[in-house]
Amino acid sequence: MLISVGVGVLAGVLLASWPLGLSAAVVAAIVDTVLRARSNSSVPAWRRASVAERRTEMQLKRLERGGYRTLHARAIPGSEAQIDHLVVGPTGVYAVDSEKWDKRLPVRVQSHRKLFHGPFSQKPRLDEARWEASQAGELIGAELGREVTIVPSLAIYGPAIPWKVLNVREVDVFDGSRVRKWITKRERSLTDAEIDRIFEAAQQVLPARYPEN
Repeated sequence: MLISVGVGVLAGVLLASWPLGLSAAVVAAIVDTVLRARSNSSVPAWRRASVAERRTEMQLKRLERGGYRTLHARAIPGSEAQIDHLVVGPTGVYAVDSEKWDKRLPVRVQSHRKLFHGPFSQKPRLDEARWEASQAGELIGAELGREVTIVPSLAIYGPAIPWKVLNVREVDVFDGSRVRKWITKRERSLTDAEIDRIFEAAQQVLPARYPEN
């Protein structure tokens, strides 16, 4: 809004006409509103946990036209754990946890079993991501009366990731910019009807971490 006012004032000065300046301000305000609407997250600002989650959400939003559906910030009942993004779509079901790490510290792996950020082992974070996906799969499966496999992942923003996708302790680890490709570059495994059923079950058994209102 301040931008549109500034545009109006500047236009009024340059054009020596306040009516024209006002018109310019109105046009600028409309443009500003449209741009904000396109960039706004469906997750309210007060409940967003990180910049990383917002960046991942922007990527996932672009998958909607391909039949993918996403739940954000879903709690695992009986715990403090949370799945940042649960994605259900033609290629399967995914749990994506978004991580913003210090870019000054390198990321490395030892024997596909140990993930380090600088000197710090990320074993607890990997185990947590795997456990979250496993619990969510069991809950959704029990609701549907069938087995549901959820692929766990860590989408990392900040430091350079020296691989495309690497499975470490049964968790896919990759640069956050690869979220969409990681999900879509797989074979179709679910029908539209199955996607709807799994998504609806997930809504029932995985409560929102934060109140909707």
